[in-house]
Amino acid sequence: MRKRKAARQRNSRASPSAASAPRSNRPFRFYDNRQKYLAFVNTCNEKWVVAERAASELAHVRPTPPAVRLFDAGMGDGSVLSHTLRAMHQRFPTQPFYVVGKEISLEDIRLSLAKLPDRFVEHPASVIIFTNLYYREAPWLQPGDPGNVAAMNWKTVELEGNSAYEYGHQLDALDEFLVSAWQAKASAKSGNPLYVRPSVLIMYRKDHRFTLDSVIPRQGKAVANYDLSIASQPWRARMDAAFKVKYVLLPLIRSLAPGGRMLAVQSFGQDPGLEIVQEIWPDEDPFQVDRHQLIKALKAELKKDARSFTIDSQPDSKALFQYKMHTLPEELEDSIGTSTLFAAWNAAIYVAQIEDQKLELALASTKYLEATARILHKHNGLWFNDESFVVSRHTAAPSG
Repeated sequence: MRKRKAARQRNSRASPSAASAPRSNRPFRFYDNRQKYLAFVNTCNEKWVVAERAASELAHVRPTPPAVRLFDAGMGDGSVLSHTLRAMHQRFPTQPFYVVGKEISLEDIRLSLAKLPDRFVEHPASVIIFTNLYYREAPWLQPGDPGNVAAMNWKTVELEGNSAYEYGHQLDALDEFLVSAWQAKASAKSGNPLYVRPSVLIMYRKDHRFTLDSVIPRQGKAVANYDLSIASQPWRARMDAAFKVKYVLLPLIRSLAPGGRMLAVQSFGQDPGLEIVQEIWPDEDPFQVDRHQLIKALKAELKKDARSFTIDSQPDSKALFQYKMHTLPEELEDSIGTSTLFAAWNAAIYVAQIEDQKLELALASTKYLEATARILHKHNGLWFNDESFVVSRHTAAPSG
């Protein structure tokens, strides 16, 4: 769901020898672009729209004691999670919450922590857990490799006091632990991030420990059984369906409780954002695996187990939804401001996951800004299409 390129870019500009050095052979990973991610999140409303879609799934959730259980498969900056927790409180104001957020980015963990203090005030009976484990491990808070089990960072934080201000100070004090626990390295094969040490951070209010005793996970004994799992943009668009199913979707649906639901969201294209990209690279086609192909591959991988699930692709009228870039009306008049053009261009290339190597050539002229302005004028703004589908586990099925 972004990191560490700014320093390398600054060094490259400052040093001719660095600029002329051979490129790394490490595969490109679009989440390395931390600045692009943050600019996109803060100028577009995708997080809010996805959270509203996740909130609508809560109407179908029938949790069982001891808690309502939520898994966020890639928290990013925590926006979707915090919005969804508000919706959960509205629907289940008195039930305890067991919430697991998977995220490997240290910066995103920091941003997500900053959104938690108010959640602990509004819904004090909450156990919130952050982890950097892989998709096949995170729902159960357990590494698959016995060696990683022995090396695991397992930290429990009991928040004291009764105000968001107090909780915020205590969460801020975790930074030294986070810097050590959330170290990451890149896979030499795929470029995907790998944790250096598996880490689990458990947070709850100390004054609710008695009530939450049966909800708080114990190391090696954590239970999945999620009522709702959110998988919003959990993969690189260009990965094939088999990869997305094997390494992301299968573990998530196997971790659902009977009656549990997984909401999957990915970019769809056929929108002004992709028009901007194709003005510069006409053959660019990043969204080649749609939900129908994912569902077909998922059913093939599940085989007979597919009978334990309902996999609903839904028609386009329900599965497709839009989000937009925020603009003021005067920003889209005859002469669009440079800041608006840069924001729109950034959003378009971020969603399409354009490699930096391509971008360097495009940025050598002003064609990309001219193309962005044309598309913004043509559509009187900028929006993007996402698609979603839902997998629900039958209530008669055994828990995962």
